Amino acid sequence: MPRPPFRVDAVLVQAVIAGALSFAHLHDLAAAAGQDGWKAWAYPVSVDLLLVAAWRRLRTDGPSRLAWCWFLIALVASLGANVATAGLLNLGDVPAWLRIVVAAWPALAFMGGTLLAHSATSREQRPAPADPVTEPDPEPEPAAVPERDPEPATVPAREEAPALPTAKPRPAVPVPTALVDHARKVAADHQQRTGSRIDTDTLRARLGVPPQLADAIAAQLT
Repeated sequence: MPRPPFRVDAVLVQAVIAGALSFAHLHDLAAAAGQDGWKAWAYPVSVDLLLVAAWRRLRTDGPSRLAWCWFLIALVASLGANVATAGLLNLGDVPAWLRIVVAAWPALAFMGGTLLAHSATSREQRPAPADPVTEPDPEPEPAAVPERDPEPATVPAREEAPALPTAKPRPAVPVPTALVDHARKVAADHQQRTGSRIDTDTLRARLGVPPQLADAIAAQLT
């Protein structure tokens, strides 16, 4: 089977060109701020990797304050370097505050990468709570049948069947309003990320409530 001809993706070419230009701008700014040699080349890698790591965290685990914070920090660092090298800044005489920012960037990027890599991911990965053991309701004892005086031999005695015990109605499970509001947020977040409505088992696992309470909450969400 012949292989399809190689096609050049215009979007990929554009991304490579834009990445190379941004990489060069970050290198020039770091070199102008006193970071010479291999250190000037390491700065663009650090900024771009932090930007990609934060964006990957947003795509895989959903929006979070931590991921958005470091994504904006890396984006501001990248945009700031590109704007600074556009002729608005004299690279031969970099101000002291910018030298301080460039020198402090490695520690800031290291902290951001560590927090993104080792912080808790999704609440759905928590172990589901064990189902509480519920004891069955005790069955009521049958009502005693009172003894009757014997009737004459000509008329056979008529025995009355004992009354059947009636099942006790299961009491309604009270659901707090705050818990229902929290369940609506959890269901909306699940539908936004997966595209489907949350089922009762998943809702019970996310809230950590017994099955009866989860059924009552699910009935109010429909």
